[in-house]
Amino acid sequence: MNLTPREIVAQLDHYIIGQAEAKRAVAVAIRNRWRRRQLEPEMAREVYPKNIVMVGPTGVGKTEIARRLAKLTDAPFIKVEASKFTEVGYHGRDVESMIRDLLDQAMSMVRAQQAEQVKEKAREAANERLVDLMLPAPSYDSTVRQGMIEPDQSEERRQRARDRLRTSLDAGQLEEREVEISITQKPQASAMFANMGLDQMDPEMANMFERLLPEKTQRRRVKVSEARQILIEQETEKLLERDKIVTEAIARTEQNGIIFLDEIDKIATAEAAAGGRGGADVSRQGVQRDLLPIVEGSAVTTRHGIVHTDHILFVAAGAFHSAAVSDLMPELQGRFPIRVELAALTRDDFVRILTEPGNALTRQQEHLLGVEGLNVRFEDAAVDAIADMAAQANADMENIGARRLMTIVEKVFEQVNFDAPDRVSAGDTSFTVTADFVREQVSPILKDQDLSRFVL
Repeated sequence: MNLTPREIVAQLDHYIIGQAEAKRAVAVAIRNRWRRRQLEPEMAREVYPKNIVMVGPTGVGKTEIARRLAKLTDAPFIKVEASKFTEVGYHGRDVESMIRDLLDQAMSMVRAQQAEQVKEKAREAANERLVDLMLPAPSYDSTVRQGMIEPDQSEERRQRARDRLRTSLDAGQLEEREVEISITQKPQASAMFANMGLDQMDPEMANMFERLLPEKTQRRRVKVSEARQILIEQETEKLLERDKIVTEAIARTEQNGIIFLDEIDKIATAEAAAGGRGGADVSRQGVQRDLLPIVEGSAVTTRHGIVHTDHILFVAAGAFHSAAVSDLMPELQGRFPIRVELAALTRDDFVRILTEPGNALTRQQEHLLGVEGLNVRFEDAAVDAIADMAAQANADMENIGARRLMTIVEKVFEQVNFDAPDRVSAGDTSFTVTADFVREQVSPILKDQDLSRFVL
C-alpha cells in the first residue's frame, strides 16, 4: 500500500486523537521505506531506516500509533519491553529473541495469505475426502461374483452413489451425519521446552528437538460440519509451499518489519551515557550494548534462516520521568535520529477519544449491549462527565492517560452489563446514559481516596 504521508496521518487520525508530531514522524518513516524500494539496489542498500524515539507519559498513544501503523502497512510487527531483556550471561531473554519473534509473526502472516490463496482447492479436496469417508468400501457383490454383471457396471453404480453423496453434501443435507477421521498432532517443541527457553537454543538444536518429537495420530467420530474444517486444515497444509513461506517471511521481516521497543527509558542510565559501568546499572548498560548491533544492523541466526536487521524499523518509546534520551549510550542515541514528544492528554482530548474514533469506548459499549437487544444512547453531558472524572482521577493519582477512560467506562456500565439480559426479557430495550447516572456510579469511589486508588 503506497500511501502518502498525509494519507497515513489521515488513517491514524481515525483511531488516535492528537499527537500530530508523532504521526507525521512515523508517516515519513513509512513513506521513506517505499521510496527506498524504488531505488537502484546498490543505493537502496545504503539507505537505512530513520528510527524513532517517542517520549511521553503512559496512555497517550505511543503503542497505538505503532500498532495501527503496522496494520495499515500490513507489516510484521511486535511490541517488546526493553526491561524484559538482560545482558548476555544473565538469566532472562536475550535481545536477539525479538528478531526471532518478529520472524515468527511474519511467518504467520505469509502462511495465512498463502492459505487464503489455496482455500478453494483445500475445500474441494476436503469435500472429496468426506465423500470417500461416507461411501461404503468397494466390494464385489454376489451378482458380480456370479457373473451376472460386469465389474465395470459395479464401478458405475459406485460412481452414481458417489455423485448422489456429493450433491447431498453440497446442499448441506449431511452436516449432522457422523464420520470417522484420523487427526495427526505434532507436539510443539516450544511449549515442551518453554522453561528451558527453546528460542534461546542454537537453531539447529531446536530443529533437532522438533524432528525427534513423534507425531500422535488418533481416530475420532465427528459431525460432517466439524470434519470438513479439520480436513480443510489438513489439505491446506499439503498445499502450502513451506520453502516459499520461509523465504517470503524473511524478506518481509528484513524489509518491512517494525519493532516497537517500549520502556526504553528503563534501561537508560547516566553511567551508560558517560561510558561508565558500575553498581546496579551494569545489567541495563549491558542490554544497551547488546541492543546496539541489532539496531545498527547485524545478522541474527534463527531456526528458519539468517535475518539481517539493517532495514528493520525500530520505534522506541518511554515516559522518561527519571531519565532522558541523552542518558542512553551515545552510539544507541545515534541510531534513533528522530525524536518526538507526545503531549499529556487533556480533558478535551478525553471527550474526543470517547466520541470521534471508529473504535471509541462509547461505540464499543453500544455494540456490545446491542447484541443483547439493549439500545444504548449517550447524552453529551454523560460523555463530559466521564471525561471530567478521568481527568480528575489522573490529576489526583498516577496519570495513566486514556487508559483511565476504559476503567471508568467499565465502572459506569458494571451493573448495566450484568442486568442487560434481564432488562430485555422484561421488555426494557433502551437505556440512556446521563451525567447523573455516571456520577452516581463513579463519584462514591472518587470520594474515597483509598478505594479510588484500588479501583480506578
